[in-house]
Amino acid sequence: MKTAGVCIGLGQVRHARLRPRQHAFAYAAYFLMLPMRRLKNEAGKADLAINRAAPLSFYDVDHGDGRSAENGGALGWITALLVQEGVHDAEGEIWLQTFPRVWGYTFKPVSFWYCHRPNGELAAIVAEVHNTFGERHCYLLDSPHYGQTLSTDKVFHVSPFCAVEGRYRFRFMRTVQQGQERLVARIEHDDEVGPLIETSWSGTLVPATDAALRSVLWHFPLMTFGVMFRIHWHAFLLWCKRVPFWRKPALPEKFVTRS
Repeated sequence: MKTAGVCIGLGQVRHARLRPRQHAFAYAAYFLMLPMRRLKNEAGKADLAINRAAPLSFYDVDHGDGRSAENGGALGWITALLVQEGVHDAEGEIWLQTFPRVWGYTFKPVSFWYCHRPNGELAAIVAEVHNTFGERHCYLLDSPHYGQTLSTDKVFHVSPFCAVEGRYRFRFMRTVQQGQERLVARIEHDDEVGPLIETSWSGTLVPATDAALRSVLWHFPLMTFGVMFRIHWHAFLLWCKRVPFWRKPALPEKFVTRS
């Protein structure tokens, strides 16, 4: 058993639109929870395939500016971004919550970077958001705490059924329940009227052993394909419900939005 600290989060994705038509769904899902500094120091000591072809894998180029492992990879990118934004005390572990590649394919609507100080406290959380147009944007949440509500302006186009306006409210919890660690990430979108969208991404963390990886692949053999399919399927259902449609605006001038 070789995990290098990598975990799999076994849980659920939930989404609910409150207006102007109610629309909600929930489905079982899993995610990777990666200790990025430890992975760098223990290269090759994880059962999860890192930067190599496998039925289930993680690739550095899927994040940030797409730099390869030889050029510092995703860890190098997030470290540089933090320094650029004036966060100089995130020298502890940096955990990445993200979807894997499955059969070489992935789409990551959002990934969360939990950036810790050496004493274990959170220095920042970065929400790395991707849309279906191949664009990316980051929301940097300063000095967060688990269980705290954090907010930032919405500036990046995600869905044609939501205008690029209003604010996001984030809430993260990492707890131990009955001896098992559990992670919950909640995002709520408010517009000028009030709450509009409520989402959550949760899971119980288990070591990413070879057996655990085979199990999730058996139970979710096409999960990342399903992510993209569900995005388009629910967009079709919203269109059928005559929810107003907005065209994609220009990208925000800055790649990082601060809380």
